[in-house]
Amino acid sequence: MDFEQTSRSDAVEPKRIWVGVVAAGAAWFLLGIAEMFITWRACMHNEEFGNASRDIPAMAAAFAVSFFLLALVAAGGFFSYQTWRKFSTQPRLAEAEGHSVQEFLSLLGIFFSVTLGAGMVWMTLPLFLLRLCARVR
Repeated sequence: MDFEQTSRSDAVEPKRIWVGVVAAGAAWFLLGIAEMFITWRACMHNEEFGNASRDIPAMAAAFAVSFFLLALVAAGGFFSYQTWRKFSTQPRLAEAEGHSVQEFLSLLGIFFSVTLGAGMVWMTLPLFLLRLCARVR
């Protein structure tokens, strides 16, 4: 008899699992670097006199980069959650345990996405309240 073995690990590509894990950390790092360069470029000309700049293109660039990278974190979290649903036998995320490597990595991706995504929101929030150069002082 010809039996074709199908494994649950074949159902999801390993790239998809790793995107869920790496996306949040990479986005966090890129947001820090991008905001550093955007702020440095926008505030360098006006800081010698102690004035806070209202550089609208720099603020728009900071918002665009922040929202793009937050979307990347959300996509990574969504991929991780879908992957966890495929491998987990638990109906609720609060009761989840990583019994296999794929399930553990999926839970890790969800955890990274939630924690680093919340941190990125808190990192971006001062852009709504403070001027670009005033927030770095």
